[in-house]
Amino acid sequence: MLAEKTRLLEVHEAVDDEMEERAFPDERLELIFTCCHPSLALEAQVALTLRGLGGLTTEEIARAFLVSDETMKRRLSRAKRKIKDAGIPFRVPAAHLLPERLAAVLAVVYLIFNEGYSGRLDLASEAIRLGSALAELMPDEPEVHGLLALMLLDDARRNARFADGELVLLQHQDRSRWDAAKTGRGREALDRAFALQGRGPYVVQAAITSLHMEEPRDWPQIEGLYGELVRLTGSPVVELNRAIAVAEVEGTEAGLAIVDRLELDGYQYYHSTRADLLRRLGRAREARTEYERALELAHTEPERRFLQRRLAEVIP
Repeated sequence: MLAEKTRLLEVHEAVDDEMEERAFPDERLELIFTCCHPSLALEAQVALTLRGLGGLTTEEIARAFLVSDETMKRRLSRAKRKIKDAGIPFRVPAAHLLPERLAAVLAVVYLIFNEGYSGRLDLASEAIRLGSALAELMPDEPEVHGLLALMLLDDARRNARFADGELVLLQHQDRSRWDAAKTGRGREALDRAFALQGRGPYVVQAAITSLHMEEPRDWPQIEGLYGELVRLTGSPVVELNRAIAVAEVEGTEAGLAIVDRLELDGYQYYHSTRADLLRRLGRAREARTEYERALELAHTEPERRFLQRRLAEVIP
């Protein structure tokens, strides 16, 4: 933990050496709560904590926020300057102050998991461990259980996502390779979130993930939940996912109409989704352009090879 505290000092320049004793189940989680100071904007809290404690580079954080590396560097610099100029104290919050920091902490853990899910297995495992510790610390918070459920259900499919080093889409995965124990734990966490009347974005995302693991998939219900998630988050990335469900329920043209309203040019999955819908409609030339753009933005070799195969399918 010494190395983690050193990185924290590099970000914040001043952290109390003598932290107040708390019933935190995990020292790293304690440090994340310390970092997520409400005097900073939520995005700044998350970005600084990811940089200082999450093990993510500035480039990885920029990708998570869908901004350029330079933009993220400037945001981090401004946040550090605000900490210094305002003399913001960083110490372990009292128990009654934990809920006001929860949104940032959840975002940090989720983004660590997402980076791990993209290939860094150590980060995915760390995020799930932090999520479990968070559930122990705040057992009556439905969004905590929703996030834990989401991570467990996603991670349960990890071994089936690749075959001989190649990316395998969900509908083609060998379900016998899914981790039954993690699936069970994930659904237990989701049930707990529902029992607590959870209706927040992490609970909704976990419910969508659980439905995706059913066969056959209930696309109308998935579409409806994505609509609720769009209402909760206003996220264009969520709207992109809703478009995929709409294409299954209302037809490819309806899904494409939603995609065409979005402004996500720097987002790999926007272009691969649009390419796939265009391919289904027989618009091969346009699909080829979109696959080429997605290929430019891809960050892992399995994704590049997958996109190259799709590109080959639409080249005459």
